[in-house]
Amino acid sequence: MSELLDKSSITSDELETLLAQREAGEVDFLLVDVREMQEYDASHVKGVDMLKPTSTFQEWGEEFYNEHKDKKVIIFTCRSGHRSGQVQSVFIQSGMNNVINHDGGIISYRGEQERGSSF
Repeated sequence: MSELLDKSSITSDELETLLAQREAGEVDFLLVDVREMQEYDASHVKGVDMLKPTSTFQEWGEEFYNEHKDKKVIIFTCRSGHRSGQVQSVFIQSGMNNVINHDGGIISYRGEQERGSSF
């Protein structure tokens, strides 16, 4: 497994590396975008597994925690890394230590992106 999955935050370049490793079957993680639907539709990282808007965290946070607390790694991404960092903090305070924040968010990401929604 990649040592990048042991970090508490990763850069956009590191996220690209992890996405390539996941595509090759070398690592497993869940990539969650915590922006709003209109932001996601405009452009998102290719490989996002789910959209969980921060504005509705109260509706999905507990269920997400219970469903994924044993998942090896969960990586959150947003526009700049601020909202995803807040979500990460809440989960860490709840005892979920397998959470990684994507520092710099989508504005720093130069890898493959998509438009539109698949949700």
